[in-house]
Amino acid sequence: MGRNFKQLSSNDRIKMEALLNAGLTKNEIAKQLHFHRSTIYREYDRGKYIHRNYDYTEEERYSSDLGQKAHDYAQEGKGRSLKIGKDRRLAECIEDKIVNSKLSPEAALAEINKEEKHFETKISIRTLYRYIDSGIFLKLTNKDLPIKSKKKKHNKKVKVQKRANAGESIENRPDEVKDRKIFGHWEMDTVKGRRGITKSCMLVLTERKTRAEIIIKLKDQTSKSVVCALDRLERKWGDMFSKVFRSITVDNGVEFADYEGMERSILGDDKRTYLFYCHPYSSWERGTNENNNRLIRRHIPKGEDFDDKQEAEIEYIEKWINNYPRGIFDYKTSSELFAEELQKLA
Repeated sequence: MGRNFKQLSSNDRIKMEALLNAGLTKNEIAKQLHFHRSTIYREYDRGKYIHRNYDYTEEERYSSDLGQKAHDYAQEGKGRSLKIGKDRRLAECIEDKIVNSKLSPEAALAEINKEEKHFETKISIRTLYRYIDSGIFLKLTNKDLPIKSKKKKHNKKVKVQKRANAGESIENRPDEVKDRKIFGHWEMDTVKGRRGITKSCMLVLTERKTRAEIIIKLKDQTSKSVVCALDRLERKWGDMFSKVFRSITVDNGVEFADYEGMERSILGDDKRTYLFYCHPYSSWERGTNENNNRLIRRHIPKGEDFDDKQEAEIEYIEKWINNYPRGIFDYKTSSELFAEELQKLA
């Protein structure tokens, strides 16, 4: 008889227990039940137990109930078959978008749906995270996902601001800035490289309503360089500057100390924008800015020296952020929303 690796049924296990109790060997039982002897030996190991006789002697026996219970438990552990296992093209596309394009799992699935590519399988975001956690993908692991936020430890030590701001406090900022219904209100920050090494920095501006991003590389971290960067922006936008940049909210860094220079227009006598300063040590008041800075860190990790970064590389990161599918906008991009707002102004 050739080898047969079919699985035992519940009835087969009951017969096996009866035959063992009748004194048959495992090889004899295999022939009688038409199973390979390895199947019978494995089954015996699953259902064996120590039986105590009436005279307190003990012997090893087989229980069909124990064997069936072990079989059922093993079947449950297998779980459902992998949907993505039927569609390798989808798996490779997901890997490419998360590993190479640095998208989040949500954004990757949204972009796949937007592209309307034909795949044999469709999976949910929960299923995708489960597959990543289980190590299903060949090139994608949890290490490739955006860093999850960690709960910050609260420092009970009272911090005192060393320098008073001469500019306007965020407390006097109009309500229209807070509710994000009006276009043209920005948050501004600097992204710095390796401490003590990197001399340059990146000036980042984030529009609150659309989350659109502007990134400008500065040669140093001085207030003069910040003012010069805003001067270049004003020349670029011309008369539209005051409509596109209604206000800018900044922190208390020394690079933003020259509020008069940042507000003063180089094209006329009027102010080009209005500056508002956050409370000391309150980065959450520029939450939009902080979130976009995390996107920048996917390309330039914290502590990396980026003095040698070329303008083309900075432009690529800016474009990547503005074309990132945003869950808060039903996966539309900031670039699309920004263009819509400019069209309304025109």
